[in-house]
Amino acid sequence: MRVKVRYFTTLRELAGRAEEELVIKEGSTLADLIEEVASKYGKEAREYLYHRGKLERAYQAVYFLINGKNSKVLSGLKTRLRDGDVVAIIPPIGGGELEHGASSSPGKTAL
Repeated sequence: MRVKVRYFTTLRELAGRAEEELVIKEGSTLADLIEEVASKYGKEAREYLYHRGKLERAYQAVYFLINGKNSKVLSGLKTRLRDGDVVAIIPPIGGGELEHGASSSPGKTAL
């Protein structure tokens, strides 16, 4: 099946484009798609999407919109994707806490 992925900031630079269509297996989840993107764009993409090797950590700061809906109000990383879905990977706005006491923006202190 085909899914359109929209990139912003870091991932846009790594991908060299604002969006692309990826072919993924039928029944794939959001977590599967994230792994596909991380594998395709290498170490820097993996570190961005999997903070310190753990998808759940980056997931706290990065937003994934599926057809305009926040994946957190759907089934999170287990959300099943469908042919034709549009997934936007949105970076933290104004920073974002990646772990207790650490911020994704230099010079910002997590509250």
